[in-house]
Amino acid sequence: MKCGKPARLRRTALADLRDAHAYYLRTAPHVADDFLVQAMEAQRSIESHPGAGSARYGQLLDIPGLRCWPLNRFPHLIFYVERDDHLDVLRLLHQSRDIAAELGA
Repeated sequence: MKCGKPARLRRTALADLRDAHAYYLRTAPHVADDFLVQAMEAQRSIESHPGAGSARYGQLLDIPGLRCWPLNRFPHLIFYVERDDHLDVLRLLHQSRDIAAELGA
């Protein structure tokens, strides 16, 4: 039985995922599939334990409820907000990006 809430990726998050995967296919094809596996594992983690993500960026950027979760072995963060019936996945961003600008803060 699944506990927690389902994650729903916004178009921006899906585009981020596709862009990052395409980047790895071009530059390091031997890890591209592992990137997708890690993204899926991170999604399962937040679905099971929504409150476990870091609230740091939410506090820094004054975005109520914003949390982030890192991918294992890849420098990317999943940004999401917990809703009543699902997790609203806003973005999947590389940690070197301007997070505030990317999240519109």
